[in-house]
Amino acid sequence: MHGMMKIGVLCAALCGLCAPTQANTTAPDEAPSAPPGASSENVMTYPVKSVSALEKSADSSSLVPALPPSNVRVALLLPLHSEALGQAANAIRAGFLAAYAFEKSGIAVDVIDTGDNAEEVLTSYTGALTDHDVIVGPLSRSAVSAISQSDAVRKPTIALNGLDQSNSDMPLPKQLLLMGLSVEDEARQIALWAGANKPEGKAWIIVAGSPWQRRAAKAFAQKWMHLSRESEIVELNTSTGYLSAASLAQLKTKMQSEKPALMFLALDVDQIRETRMIIGKEIALYATSQLNTVALADRTMYEPMPELNGIRLVDLPWQIQPDHTAVMIYPHLEVAADQKRNVDMERLYALGIDAFRVAREIAMHNSTFEIDGVTGKLAVRFSATATHLERIEQQAIYRDGVAIPVVKMP
Repeated sequence: MHGMMKIGVLCAALCGLCAPTQANTTAPDEAPSAPPGASSENVMTYPVKSVSALEKSADSSSLVPALPPSNVRVALLLPLHSEALGQAANAIRAGFLAAYAFEKSGIAVDVIDTGDNAEEVLTSYTGALTDHDVIVGPLSRSAVSAISQSDAVRKPTIALNGLDQSNSDMPLPKQLLLMGLSVEDEARQIALWAGANKPEGKAWIIVAGSPWQRRAAKAFAQKWMHLSRESEIVELNTSTGYLSAASLAQLKTKMQSEKPALMFLALDVDQIRETRMIIGKEIALYATSQLNTVALADRTMYEPMPELNGIRLVDLPWQIQPDHTAVMIYPHLEVAADQKRNVDMERLYALGIDAFRVAREIAMHNSTFEIDGVTGKLAVRFSATATHLERIEQQAIYRDGVAIPVVKMP
């Protein structure tokens, strides 16, 4: 892809959790970037003793290898100089190294600039396998899919995204763990939350047609159906970036006659503000982290939005929970004194922190573990039969114009 990419569209391609004020598109085309590999120009290395490849324990069903007496070497594969993905990659890198600074014992980290073309990433990945014991990356969906379809995954690998849509149902290699942020996961968690309140009647799923919204709507609807409940997708038309007045009027008329039990708003924050003016405050409303567009550290710099009061959402503890132990421990992503923090980059920085913590647990030969992370409560299973990561984000609600944590979590 040539030319600069807007941050919102970039993050939509990565995780679907960003771009609150812009329409999301499909994943970006692969952009030309720095050559793959580990030249002295594009790799940051923390010198350690040389270690051989770790091998599977002969008496264990786990694919996580036993540790040798020397350090474990972890490779972090990111497209640091990519025109399309470089800013996101550097945010993740900063978070990863911030976490590493707190827990260096027994671990050495090499940061490898991969480029973002899927073939280049695969080349860098196979090269990293030779001298590293755990791999973290790649970042783009297309690169994760390329690695998943290859026969190259021979060591524990923590991908920072999911598979692209065309490969989303394919089986994963046994040592590949997916831990990217996902709007679909948020939608499923919201469905469970809303269902636990045992509403009587139909759930309406409100969308405005962008790809991330359709993915979120589909995920909510599927989970809602699994709960033996009924839902209906209601699509609103847009005009010059705003919801059309006619579409909103039709929604109001339909709501008055049919009275849904609740609404899941798969919309960005501006669209939700428009919709809330029409539908009022009588119906329970749920939304994704799209509703929270303010970085936690900058909250006092923004005007409250009382028109959102009462709307429930989920978001990362990094964005919503200032008294969370891990949130208090790690430093914030640095920005210029006269700049506000970018919420998209804050979430990716948090992903970098938790990616290191998961990598460290795997390197320490822990096959099943839980982490109270800055991206949520993480439950990881890394065994001979399957790898799986479940993330439960923090429940929140708008009060006095700001999103605050709901104390009781499932």
